Amino acid sequence: MIAPPPLKLPPPPRLRRTRRRASRVLGVIVLTSFIPLAGCARGCTSSRPPIHLNPSMDDQPKALPQTASTFFYDGASMRQPVPGTVAIGGLKEDVAFFTGKGADGQFVATIPVTADEALLERGRQRYVIYCQPCHDARGDGKGILFQRGSVPTATFHQEKILKYPDGQIFDVITNGVGLMPAYRWPIPPADRWAIIAYVRGLQRDRQARAASAPAGVK
Repeated sequence: MIAPPPLKLPPPPRLRRTRRRASRVLGVIVLTSFIPLAGCARGCTSSRPPIHLNPSMDDQPKALPQTASTFFYDGASMRQPVPGTVAIGGLKEDVAFFTGKGADGQFVATIPVTADEALLERGRQRYVIYCQPCHDARGDGKGILFQRGSVPTATFHQEKILKYPDGQIFDVITNGVGLMPAYRWPIPPADRWAIIAYVRGLQRDRQARAASAPAGVK
């Protein structure tokens, strides 16, 4: 007969607790030994070359802006657009919307968009950001630049600007005039028209209050 294998008894509880305690202590030692190594890997100096686990991320061949290239015949890394292509958002068929001028080259009299509540609110927000520092909240030209720097700023309520067609105000915002810089890039065309709609509202409110005020009261 084949003798049965000897019966393996589990270790006593004290021995098991000792083994678990020893494994925990070993794990703590291993973990704490990695902390200074990790800190030294990030903060310590070394005269040896750095270790790049993926060197292609640092030394990959690529064309940088405004650099030369021996690959193309003209020697430039930046390529010209394909003839006849139009960038997204670059098709500007509505001349009045993008320039403030009609087909005859004259400034349009009124904004070429619908002045609804959403547009007026958008105009108010953009006005606070871009216009209020100089023209103040009411459009009187007494903003912070005037108060602290005595920078002369036009009021929207003077007769000359009241007679401006909307397209001319659009042109002023786009290209600037006098001390006012051009806002062609920070303010998109749609936001320029929204600002104009809001400014026209300020002008109408001022004129309405002046008409309803008693004689001699401004």
